[in-house]
Amino acid sequence: MQTRRIRPRTAVAGLGACAALSLFAPLLSPTSATAADAPAELYEGHVQVDRGKADDPKKFTGQVFDDVNENSKLDGDEKGISGVAVSNGVDVVQTDGDGRYELPVRDNMTVSITQPSGWQVPVDEDKVAQFSYNHLPEGSGDLEYGGIEPTGDTPKAVNFPMIESQASAKGEQNCPIASDTQAYDKTEMGYARDGAVGDLADRNDYGACGVLLLGDNVGDDLSLNDELRDIYSQMNGPVRVAPGNHDQDYDAVDDAHALDTFRDQFGPSYFSYDVGKTHFVVLDSIEYEGKANRKKYKEKISQDQLTWLENDLKNVPKNAQVVVATHAPILTHKEVVVDNAKDFYDVISDYPNAVTVGGHTHTQENLVAGETRKEWAAAGIEKLPNTQIVAGAVSGDWYSGGLNADGLPYSFTQDASEPGVLTLEYDGASRSERYTVRNESDDHQLLLGVNSPEWRDWAQKAQDWQDADKDGTAPKEISERVVTREDLKQGETWLTSSFLAGTSDARVEVSFDGKAPKQSEHTQPGKGEALAKGWEYTDPYTASQNLRTSGNVGQSSSHLWRTEIPSNLDLGTHTAEVTGTDRYGRDFTESVRFTVVEDEVAAKTESQKLLRQDGFDAQQKKEVRDPLGLDSEEAQSARND
Repeated sequence: MQTRRIRPRTAVAGLGACAALSLFAPLLSPTSATAADAPAELYEGHVQVDRGKADDPKKFTGQVFDDVNENSKLDGDEKGISGVAVSNGVDVVQTDGDGRYELPVRDNMTVSITQPSGWQVPVDEDKVAQFSYNHLPEGSGDLEYGGIEPTGDTPKAVNFPMIESQASAKGEQNCPIASDTQAYDKTEMGYARDGAVGDLADRNDYGACGVLLLGDNVGDDLSLNDELRDIYSQMNGPVRVAPGNHDQDYDAVDDAHALDTFRDQFGPSYFSYDVGKTHFVVLDSIEYEGKANRKKYKEKISQDQLTWLENDLKNVPKNAQVVVATHAPILTHKEVVVDNAKDFYDVISDYPNAVTVGGHTHTQENLVAGETRKEWAAAGIEKLPNTQIVAGAVSGDWYSGGLNADGLPYSFTQDASEPGVLTLEYDGASRSERYTVRNESDDHQLLLGVNSPEWRDWAQKAQDWQDADKDGTAPKEISERVVTREDLKQGETWLTSSFLAGTSDARVEVSFDGKAPKQSEHTQPGKGEALAKGWEYTDPYTASQNLRTSGNVGQSSSHLWRTEIPSNLDLGTHTAEVTGTDRYGRDFTESVRFTVVEDEVAAKTESQKLLRQDGFDAQQKKEVRDPLGLDSEEAQSARND
């Protein structure tokens, strides 16, 4: 029985904002406690480096070997492993019958292996997978967060240990992807720990695949990498880490050294690995513009990476399940994000089962291959060639929006989602996926609200107040679950359903007061239309909270459905039952109660009652924390969109 560091899951439940903040800051020191067994095939170790003089300094050599005794050393009776892909970041070779490889030396490179299915690379004490070696003879130079120390001349050999793994050979796999933990301080790291990261620590269904962190793991302050490692050391499987724009050395001269600290502490900025029948690829989609343009970047995949990707895929069957994960998504329902998206799609064009996964936008999107949009066509993508998933965010909307009853920020995202984690599920032949909201069960997939003319009028006034930096008096609070008889008669009052894992081929039905269900309209169907944006395409449930606090409302969502509420409903309280059926046939049902009143005067009275019942007293000044995360470029861009 191993021990691992754990965090107290329930310590802040029910605490007020001030008490919760004092508990989280500073982050609690690591403690050791008996916990669930780590996967039997997960072992601690490291890459073996022979610092002797290389026979040829222009050639990088070594062996991939079966580390039978798990001591990270190539002992005399241990055998090499043939057919393992090894790369210098451009070239990809396979080991020979003795597990040996040879690669050209590049001045600044990370040499890494592709873990084959049926094997498992070692992890360090924080569960971070160990499968690479940095070669930077002169080192990074003077970087604030350290970078890479000089590695010196080409070593005599670099040997990569692995052990056999029955678990990683199985076709059935669950593979969580945690994007945008993006903590700007230890308080926010505590929120992550007691939210989505804690949920992962409580799961035991992903041991072979492990957890992939999809970039923006911290918020510019790379000294927080230690705390990041600490909270993810609780994972019940290996941890692999992708970089984001907030994980860079912003004092680096150029992009070539922008991820030196990341490479030193986590591994290569792009790599691949196999689990079961799935080939995973991680790319770096951020191109730093240099120290002179501090913190500016482009969303772009470098030519070296595209060349490497082409070489990497030569070892992968065309009909294989492939995941290409990169911090900035290739595109979203709003736009094409990566500048050279067409070049990227050309490289993976022979892989119809490839799915791309991104983070970065703090949205949760599931866009199906074959969809079309005017914005994509304008950027040269006539039809979406591969399914694109945007993985949501551990931080949600940058830990914003006031604190809930558990002492965690509501952090509703601009597209009507919540903090959480994406999980890709494989059954050996096909893929499905689910999005798990922080501290909720997998069944929590629907957020419901009422979008009425009166709510839209209030929303615009609240947005104007936010845009004026909250100057003056905020508009009087209203509940999104109150609607006047006149609004119903006018039409264009909808029951909105934010279906978190919803795709364009999902189905949403609404039954009002137990009557025959009506089919809902998808607001962004992906059939060649332009973006549908405005208050009438907005989820009032999450938007109302954000308009009271952070102001971050995108006025569009790829996973929002709406159903017109019958105009002849009587005065009083009514119930809407919503069932969402995803593309895999899974049903999710939620209900919401809303009240029809005579006029605006009655609406105001009823709103105050409902707001108090919901835990929001309009007469009470709520202490709302405005974290540094809201000053990030993404947050500002989202506000201005």
